[in-house]
Amino acid sequence: MRLIRGSGPELALLHGWGIGAYVWQPLVDPLARGCRVHVLDLPGYGSQPDDGKDFAQTAQRLIESLPAGVTLCAWSLGASLAIRAALSCPERVAALILVGGTPRFTCDEDWPAAQSAELLDRFASQVQDQPEQTLQRFAALISQGEDDPRQLTRALLLALRESPTPAASTLRRGLDWLREVDLRQKMRDLFQPCLLLHGANDPLNPLAAAQWLERMLPRARLEVFPAAGHAPFLANGERFVRHVVDFCQRASAA
Repeated sequence: MRLIRGSGPELALLHGWGIGAYVWQPLVDPLARGCRVHVLDLPGYGSQPDDGKDFAQTAQRLIESLPAGVTLCAWSLGASLAIRAALSCPERVAALILVGGTPRFTCDEDWPAAQSAELLDRFASQVQDQPEQTLQRFAALISQGEDDPRQLTRALLLALRESPTPAASTLRRGLDWLREVDLRQKMRDLFQPCLLLHGANDPLNPLAAAQWLERMLPRARLEVFPAAGHAPFLANGERFVRHVVDFCQRASAA
């Protein structure tokens, strides 16, 4: 999926692991009233071939495919790629919007606001033989922490149905990135304005991770979505669009 719609400041939407660009579909038209919206599938998702590139190469390819001065609005694993892209090509990125983002997905002695490597290992073993069922279970996990988890699960399952299931190799590589990537030491080098949009009840990337980012990033602001989990853009789309459009317009005018 590669879609461009609307006019105004350049805005690119990057999805996360397992669920492709269709997840943004309910928000594209509202966002396009104030921005020129680019909706991208990551390699191996939708119509995009899996080119087998590593994490840094994938981030580089993504930013090179977008116009200079773009604001990257990225969810979950996509947020990590957006951070890496902004560090690699700072002159091309005007600003960042990190949705449910974290500098490190797996926990460590000095990083408890994260998931265990064992969780990723379980998903990696399951996607080999049952990718569709594994992604459905992942959708249910994302929906935890919502006021109405069934409604969000239905929206995520619709996004899964509307796109081809990624190959097991694509899914496993994404899980490897989640297990291995640690961007914490680079956060003070990220000089672009950054808006952090995070669910208060995020079951995957706890709110403490976003609060840490707000402290470490030189120009960051955190907006918390009460009663929302890992997908605040689906839990409260109207508020999400308002924040994103306002932020993009301010960034482009700076």
